[in-house]
Amino acid sequence: MFDSHAFFKKLFSAHLKETSRYLKYIFNEHLAVAMLFFISALAYYYQQWLADLPANFPTAWIIGIVLGLLVSYSPVRTLLQEPDLVFLIAAEHKMGAYFRNALIYSFVIQLYLILLTAAAFGPLYFASYPERSGQVYLITIAVVLIFEVWNLLANWWMLKIREPGIRQVDTLARLLLNCAVFYFFLHGDMILASIATILFICVFLYDLRVSRKQAGIVWDLLVEKDRNRMQFFYRIANMFIDVPHLKNRVKKRHWLVSLVDRVPFQQKSTFDYLYRITFIRSGDYLGMYLRLIVIGGLIIYFVPNDWMKIIFALLFLYMSSFQMMTLYQHHRTNIWLDLYPVSKQYRQQAVLKWLFQLTFIQTFIYAGIFLFFADYQGFGITLVGGLLFNYLFINGYVKQKLT
Repeated sequence: MFDSHAFFKKLFSAHLKETSRYLKYIFNEHLAVAMLFFISALAYYYQQWLADLPANFPTAWIIGIVLGLLVSYSPVRTLLQEPDLVFLIAAEHKMGAYFRNALIYSFVIQLYLILLTAAAFGPLYFASYPERSGQVYLITIAVVLIFEVWNLLANWWMLKIREPGIRQVDTLARLLLNCAVFYFFLHGDMILASIATILFICVFLYDLRVSRKQAGIVWDLLVEKDRNRMQFFYRIANMFIDVPHLKNRVKKRHWLVSLVDRVPFQQKSTFDYLYRITFIRSGDYLGMYLRLIVIGGLIIYFVPNDWMKIIFALLFLYMSSFQMMTLYQHHRTNIWLDLYPVSKQYRQQAVLKWLFQLTFIQTFIYAGIFLFFADYQGFGITLVGGLLFNYLFINGYVKQKLT
């Protein structure tokens, strides 16, 4: 007899084993040290910023929109895979316990994000509303959790509808209503918050009514959603370790490739060309590199202390070099590279040279931020210190890891 509860436990155990296998590489000692420093510094300047918080700061808008986005997302993690459909379609009427467990698991995962967000916004909330007690904030969190459950159920019901347009309109409507409820609640306007809540309940009941009219479960949609989430996780893990079964996305990006493919037509430049276009056309490296530049640049711009700006610049240079060194293993499973009549020494040199060129651009951008403030001393220290750090780290640690 088919036991859907036992089947969920089996898939859940396999899922935990698979994710924990890569999480230990993602949260390694290098990232832990960088994140510890990063969070500590942000917490320090966060407290300093709150001490001079403007009286008209839009706290309700910011917290309301972020919480609205968070609860509207609420994905349902079913853990289903395509081979499971062979026998699950016939056992659809016995899957009640399985989907109940999937909803509970999805809520627990989302609960961590909500509590972390609530903890991050707590100081801002109390700085903006000093007259309110901690009990009021706890009630706010409780309201968010109630809406999280409602949105999770609504998302589950919408997964029974195949048309993506209907699901998108429903998500947008709930997103706007979620943001409105939290904004009015935080602003203290309970009448408008109640009206927005009633409108949300109307959408919620409409989703229930529409889902009950559907013939059955859209199995291929459930599998597709979970597959996309796992591929996203694998892409993150692939930044730290080679993931053999990752389906790498390749994008053409002709105009970007044309900017970096100017290499000498020589045998020793074979890997220079390969790793440059891999960096541009792969779905991971370019985006990660640009995100680190933007995040680091914003932090350097807003941090008031000059020495902390320089430390953050070096920190993000370190993170970029550490993440980009996985480029060397990108073609690990491609046997054609072993047929190239090119020495492996050129392969290592190509990666090291490309990493130094990327971090040089990043160093110059970070140093240029100091010029915006007419801080020529900071510009010189960041430029010289960044180039020296890049040279020592790439030709020391990175080179050793590539051997």
